[in-house]
Amino acid sequence: MDKGTIIRTVALVIAWANMALTNYGLQPIPVVSEDFIAMILAGAVTVWTWFKNNYITWKGKQQKEVLQKNYLTK
Repeated sequence: MDKGTIIRTVALVIAWANMALTNYGLQPIPVVSEDFIAMILAGAVTVWTWFKNNYITWKGKQQKEVLQKNYLTK
């Protein structure tokens, strides 16, 4: 795993943990204090991790084709 994958994963876990804690009326991790900000953060991190870890852009699709031609991915 590269550094970016680890950072995105940690950010995603923190965002969703805060969302879950807030929904159950528990004290969230003090990264964000407002519910609205927590929802925006969770949504942004979710889109960011999904976008970065999938081949959805034109450049990403080209990269996937190269990987497949060289038998580096399924």
